Amino acid sequence: MGVDGANARPREWPPNGFLGRLPEETRQVLLGRGSPVRFEPGERLLTEGATTSHVVLLTGGLVKVTSLAETCEALLAVRTAGDIVGETAALAERPRRMATVTACGVVTGRLLTAEAFRHILTRHPEAARLVTTIVAERLRWANRRRTDFLAYPAEVRLARALIEIATRYGTRARDGGVDIGLSLSQPELATLVGVAPATVHKALRALREAGVLRWKYRQITIADPTALARVAQHAGPTTGDEPAT
Repeated sequence: MGVDGANARPREWPPNGFLGRLPEETRQVLLGRGSPVRFEPGERLLTEGATTSHVVLLTGGLVKVTSLAETCEALLAVRTAGDIVGETAALAERPRRMATVTACGVVTGRLLTAEAFRHILTRHPEAARLVTTIVAERLRWANRRRTDFLAYPAEVRLARALIEIATRYGTRARDGGVDIGLSLSQPELATLVGVAPATVHKALRALREAGVLRWKYRQITIADPTALARVAQHAGPTTGDEPAT
């Protein structure tokens, strides 16, 4: 069990998220030290290039993490309730935001100054170890994506991204499939896997026609997780499209 903040009602946190992996006592300390914040749809929690250093513990809603590429805004990741954003700048001697974090719908959280965050990590080594683990996991995810961009076609990259998202945020559908749990547009998916929007549309259509996925506007269900895993291992048919350049 966790809490949204001091004097808030108990709640369950996603087990794969930052808050869900903390001991209860440490979680309460972090949430209790933070100030409650609310962000409206489209509002920025963090801005790429800014020298701010606070962190935000997400207690509700969904955010997208983006970075400006040469010709577009690239979707790097998504985060939801139980996740932490801004931790890298809080730990840096010269903070500089590496990405923009934007609210997708109403988002609630607890804001901690860098000083308060570092103080808690000093007093609670288990939290410090978890922050290190999460930073390493995010680096591995970024490295895998760069490797996938070079080595695999669109369907494989899309399958791997959907499996990663479903593992972290997915929920079991009534028919035995898995809802990925996030509302993502096709252009957002395209930047996430490094292809043109038309290419991701073709990949989604091919996977749907094969009975692997069901999708409609901003909603994707993995109808056959086993088949999607085979595609992710490059064991199924692909569209043959090349990455966007």
